[in-house]
Amino acid sequence: MDPSLADDLARFPQLLDDARRYAVEVLSGVADRPVAVPPQRPRPAPLPDRGTGADGALSRFRDRWAPGFSGSAGPRYLGFVTGGSTPASVTGDWLTSTFDQNAVINADSTALDLERETVGWLRELFGLSAAHEGAFVTGATMSNFVGLAIAREWVGEQLGVSVAQDGVAALGELPVLSGSPHSSVYKALAMLGLGRGSVHEVATMIGREAVDVDRLDAELAALDGRPTIVVANAGTVNTVDFDDLRAIAALRQRYPFWLHVDAAFGGFAALSPQHAELVAGLDEADSVCVDLHKWLNVPYDSAIQFTRRRDLQVRIFQNAAAYLGLPTDDPDFVHLTPESSRRLRALPAWFTLTAYGRQGHREIVERDVALARELGDRIAELPHLRLLAPVRLNVVCFTLAEDPSAQRVGALARAVAESGEAFLTPTVYRGTPGLRAAFSNWRTTNSDVTRIVDILRPL
Repeated sequence: MDPSLADDLARFPQLLDDARRYAVEVLSGVADRPVAVPPQRPRPAPLPDRGTGADGALSRFRDRWAPGFSGSAGPRYLGFVTGGSTPASVTGDWLTSTFDQNAVINADSTALDLERETVGWLRELFGLSAAHEGAFVTGATMSNFVGLAIAREWVGEQLGVSVAQDGVAALGELPVLSGSPHSSVYKALAMLGLGRGSVHEVATMIGREAVDVDRLDAELAALDGRPTIVVANAGTVNTVDFDDLRAIAALRQRYPFWLHVDAAFGGFAALSPQHAELVAGLDEADSVCVDLHKWLNVPYDSAIQFTRRRDLQVRIFQNAAAYLGLPTDDPDFVHLTPESSRRLRALPAWFTLTAYGRQGHREIVERDVALARELGDRIAELPHLRLLAPVRLNVVCFTLAEDPSAQRVGALARAVAESGEAFLTPTVYRGTPGLRAAFSNWRTTNSDVTRIVDILRPL
């Protein structure tokens, strides 16, 4: 055995304790460290010939790389839609690496049963019926990919072909209808061979990102009975707008289409009685995407996909080999997702749901929504800023009151980041450059809103 490896094995408990102390140090100061760090990229180092051992690796990481990492786990990282990691989910994530399960088949472990239990809890959390079966994937992009892959196979089934068997060429042209599709939908369609150009953006309601259901009705009618895919939104990225899922689902009485709902973070509205109406009709979907490293506050990477047609999912993703076996009526996850090797992503989610339950995660959602509305109200009072849209849930979309050019708004974003107090991401909403402040971290409080406003006020 390599001497450094043998020494680390002998000192393994001490090494883990050193890492624990360092992790505690980092997390204890995460609320006060700079939220975003302008990258100053170190020159690439050569591959070590003789290793330093784990102690040396930790020391080198602390000195060379950690200072350039963002405070994305902290309370004022409001860029993208980024949750932190609850204490329980961090515990689960450490144990995920400790047990190092490859969660693909039931032959040697109960890890898959833990994932199935967690999927069932999440299904209940989002108000879905038992008809929806799910699996963990890496993020919203892969969740949308899986859902749209099943949708593609369903369209083939309606036309009497199997895309999984015969290839996408057997399908012919397939329009995908959506009002405000997320960029990951285009990416997924490109990977699926349907192409980014297959998206037909349907007109949205005036002043909204929600699809105009009457216009969607007309687009479906124009297909003259040809089966298609509709991608609905349960929370758009700029304004967290919601399509009328019940009205869209009702159109299936007259038109054949697969309804995929992108509920990456808006699906968490189901946790709060105050906001659950926004996702009414989610259970009518044929497939659903939810991103867990957003509002569930588990470590990257983690998402879940649900579908009513697991049989089609198996047809696409089965990996039948002598050492893996054939899919059964209760298929292993190796037959359900793109990966044939899978980290046990369910364990951090299981830990946080066990530790805090429905009520604990409902409190996070409702607090973040209240904080977003507070920030929106305070921005509306600043004369040099203006809201671009109402604060519907947890995202505040705003811009400069005068001359909101991309250059000036970009300068504002850089000034906020360089202050170290917060991080916001730029966007464009209805042709106007702006900024997004997305609240999804379990640590964020009213005092953080005050600090953000204090930075925005003089800029």
